[in-house]
Amino acid sequence: MDIFENVKSNISMRSVAEAYGVKVNRHNRGLCPFHDDRHPSMLVAEDHYHCFACGAHGDVINFVAELTGLRPYEAAKQLAAQYGLQEGIPPSPEIQLKKRKLAEAQQLRNRERLCFSVLSDFRWLLIRWKDRYAPKDPDEEWDEHFVEACQKLDQVEYQLDLLLEGTQEEKALLMDTLLRSGKLAELQERLKQEKMEGNYGKEKSIAG
Repeated sequence: MDIFENVKSNISMRSVAEAYGVKVNRHNRGLCPFHDDRHPSMLVAEDHYHCFACGAHGDVINFVAELTGLRPYEAAKQLAAQYGLQEGIPPSPEIQLKKRKLAEAQQLRNRERLCFSVLSDFRWLLIRWKDRYAPKDPDEEWDEHFVEACQKLDQVEYQLDLLLEGTQEEKALLMDTLLRSGKLAELQERLKQEKMEGNYGKEKSIAG
């Protein structure tokens, strides 16, 4: 294992970003140090960073190299020294355990992003239906799209609030319910079908 692979495999992007002064919020965003960022526009994932404002992108080595002016090899050596890694020597059991925990955390975040994306798309669709199919006359029979929007919109917004503001236990329970029950997959298929039938609208993409 060379120094580049060793560093990138065993040091998380978040830990490096925070070590170099980037405060990462609960949504994995921070102020980008590569431009005059006034609102957190840099995504800090476990294995990379990406700024949606200036386009800066890379891994832990790129981050330190760009921030300090070091060459990539020198940046990798600096990180290896800071985190106690030795070139050519496999990581310790402690580091391997940390790596597994980081991978599990990343998997959890991926699940959370998927659930949030699908629920957000469905919320948008329900809002559209509630407006488009609202009865124009008190005696008019309610359209099925309007009925569904009235029935489900509050629940979907509550689920989105949980994903944004809930405890880790609440989030985990909701995601487990949506994924294990197949409800999320059904919802994804429903959204795709609505798009095919022209009920979704061209201006909004469907989560895949």
